Amino acid sequence: MRHLVLDIAYDFVPKQRTLRTAQVMDLFGVDFEQGRHVVAEKLCLPIQAGDVVLFTGPSGSGKSSLLRASSATLETEGCRIVWPDRLDLPEQPLVDALPVPLQDALDLLAACGLSEARLLLRTPSELSDGQRYRFRLALGLAGCRDTAEAAPSFLAADEFTATLDRTLAKVVAFNLRRLADRRRVGFLLATTHEDVADDLAPDLHVRCDLDGRITVIEQRSDPSQVPPRKRTISFFPISGSPPAPDPTGRTLLAGTTAVITSASSAE
Repeated sequence: MRHLVLDIAYDFVPKQRTLRTAQVMDLFGVDFEQGRHVVAEKLCLPIQAGDVVLFTGPSGSGKSSLLRASSATLETEGCRIVWPDRLDLPEQPLVDALPVPLQDALDLLAACGLSEARLLLRTPSELSDGQRYRFRLALGLAGCRDTAEAAPSFLAADEFTATLDRTLAKVVAFNLRRLADRRRVGFLLATTHEDVADDLAPDLHVRCDLDGRITVIEQRSDPSQVPPRKRTISFFPISGSPPAPDPTGRTLLAGTTAVITSASSAE
């Protein structure tokens, strides 16, 4: 098992005061942000080959930053990361475009919601945006084939259900879970839609909140873990009103306090 330790922080870019920015500052009583914005510090994510990892949270909560940082760290450790949205789409019928045997191609396309016969004979340019994205998922999965000689593969996708209706999103999530179990392909997925979590059944669910709180929930099929192990890592600005930190709390850069609790320590 890999324990990824993530440190994510961004420096605010110095800005020039203008007439309009000054008016906004006067109107709302704010100023330009300075220093560093800390998304996570020493956040430990236990990820192993074949894991389904789900990052959820509202826009701006840091889930995409965590997804990218996790992917980059896994790559430095020798894993192969496939991003479907970065793949070049071949201009040929879908059933010919996947570099796998016919039955595997049909299975992958069906798992990604492309099982209609007429769609199998279309090219990517003839698909709708939602269908094209589903084809990208299938193409990415085809590129994640594991062999004895190959390093573990992970398919990484940000907002992987954004272009799907909610029913189809749940079907695709359910099928991705089955593919992960059958093919030992890992998934690193981020979405604002938490309604897919039950069907996806992630091994690791990372919830991000706008107040800076990050909740990490392990949900592996291990009878010794009932209920699943849960760890919460929260980041609060000093100017706010956070709960009183426990003895594991620590002060970070940019005037931020991290409070770490666990299910075991809360009992």
